[in-house]
Amino acid sequence: MININNLLEGRWWAIWYRNLLVWKKFALSSLMAGFAEPLFYLLGLGYGLGNFINFTNEIPYIVFLASGIICANVMQVATFEGLYSCYTRMEPQQTWQGMLAAPFDMQDIVIGETCWIATKSFISFIAVLLVTIVLNIVANWKVLWILPIILLTGFTFGTLALIMTAFARSYDFFLYYVTLFITPMMLLSGVFFPFDTLPAMIQTGVYFFPLIHVIELVRPLIIGQTPTHIIVHLAVLSLYAIVAIHIAIFLLKKRLMA
Repeated sequence: MININNLLEGRWWAIWYRNLLVWKKFALSSLMAGFAEPLFYLLGLGYGLGNFINFTNEIPYIVFLASGIICANVMQVATFEGLYSCYTRMEPQQTWQGMLAAPFDMQDIVIGETCWIATKSFISFIAVLLVTIVLNIVANWKVLWILPIILLTGFTFGTLALIMTAFARSYDFFLYYVTLFITPMMLLSGVFFPFDTLPAMIQTGVYFFPLIHVIELVRPLIIGQTPTHIIVHLAVLSLYAIVAIHIAIFLLKKRLMA
């Protein structure tokens, strides 16, 4: 269990701040990486393929797509930061081992890292959101309610990624997680097409994964509506985050402090 006293002492804040200082040196390239892909999806699929799609009379396809791409982008940024960047700090750079030799424990490192992952995901989200506003894809005040959802989403996928990092012995290991978990979730959670067009069995299975719950919260807000079953969606995301962070702390402690 997370030690509340250690959490309140706030040592994890120094780890978050350390990552921020490092990120600032490469901020432009980092933002470009998280910004270019969703932009090309919006331009290529939204304006290109969108001219041939008319599955809904409620909103243009590019608006539908933008809400899904925003959620998927946050998931991907959080995942890749929690996998590749955290593994780099853990193994090649031995940064975490140095922290453990200082007045930090594994809980401080995991909480500091996941908070940073959530922050980086949020920064990427803001960049993509600004583009959708400039292109007049998003234009309603309810979009402000998305901000805390994005932070929770980044935190959730960051903790899940850290579990994979605890098992990894090389960067190649992450291909299993991305190929078998992240990519199918992106394709089946309603990013590119309405979720309810899938067979009922697949819909039931996908509801056990977090991305669909993010989209069910974000998409209505993007188009100016109020989401349904808000408590259920937030509860699923929170449960994933709480369980995953405890597992990540346990596994990483076992690996680095044994």
